[in-house]
Amino acid sequence: MNFLKLIRYPNLLMLAFMQLIFRYVFFKFQNIPLALADWQYGLLVLSTVLIAAGGYVINNIFDQNTDTINKPNQVIVGKTISETSAYNIYIALTVAGVAIGFYLSNVIVKPGFASIFIMIAATLYLYATSLKQMMIIGNIIVAMLLSFSVVIIGIFDLFPTINVENQQQIGLIFSILLDYALFTFLLNLMREIVKDIEDVDGDYNQGMNTLPIAIGKSRTAKIVAGLSFVPILFMLYYINKYLLDLVFVTVYLLLFVVGPLFYFSIKIWTAKSKKEFHTLSMLLKWILLFGILSVVIISLNMKYNA
Repeated sequence: MNFLKLIRYPNLLMLAFMQLIFRYVFFKFQNIPLALADWQYGLLVLSTVLIAAGGYVINNIFDQNTDTINKPNQVIVGKTISETSAYNIYIALTVAGVAIGFYLSNVIVKPGFASIFIMIAATLYLYATSLKQMMIIGNIIVAMLLSFSVVIIGIFDLFPTINVENQQQIGLIFSILLDYALFTFLLNLMREIVKDIEDVDGDYNQGMNTLPIAIGKSRTAKIVAGLSFVPILFMLYYINKYLLDLVFVTVYLLLFVVGPLFYFSIKIWTAKSKKEFHTLSMLLKWILLFGILSVVIISLNMKYNA
């Protein structure tokens, strides 16, 4: 159980769930050729999860002192798992994830794509060791890495199948993937900043330079409140332009994505306590989950409306 906590298994399950939803609901409903066999796609998911797990481990290693202040009951490294063991786990997870990436890159006859896995692993290491201490930059980097887990699906499962006949259809599907990746990026960026507000005391004691340390919790919360209107307007525009004919989808998105985002915007404006910011961080996680599930709702609604 300590190992599962170390790799933050709920986040990994959500990552895998998202990638499986896109493949076995969205892609399958489009009746398009896919580059990977089912078991190979399973390896792509496994590779992504392993590298992400390695990122969580190395982050926990370098966050020991900060977590002792911010989350004393959740500290794993140095208590139940030694630092040496944690490093060994990190190396094993990362090497396995990158190795699978090398194999898959050769499967689709794009060996150069193996560099994607190396860059992701390297960026996660740099984030844990230095980038996360840079104001805003660290937040943007981790949000981009999480959103790229959507884009990588298209790179390995769609891109190799493009030809003259299906170029337009594949391009449209890829653009939808990018829209979901943008939504994922925006929500994760907001969540990372909210987590910085929540952890401001421990970060300050460790000499980190996060936004709430630089300008204060209240001002940062108001910035996040303003930022939250970007995904709200994005969703309203998207619904109005593409989804109004799908009544069930429109209602779902308004109730489970747009509505909760409005609620978040209101609550973050007045939030002050660590508990409130933790609750709002979890709310963003739920909104992201419901956003991912909209893939299922859209696919089913399109099928039965046709």
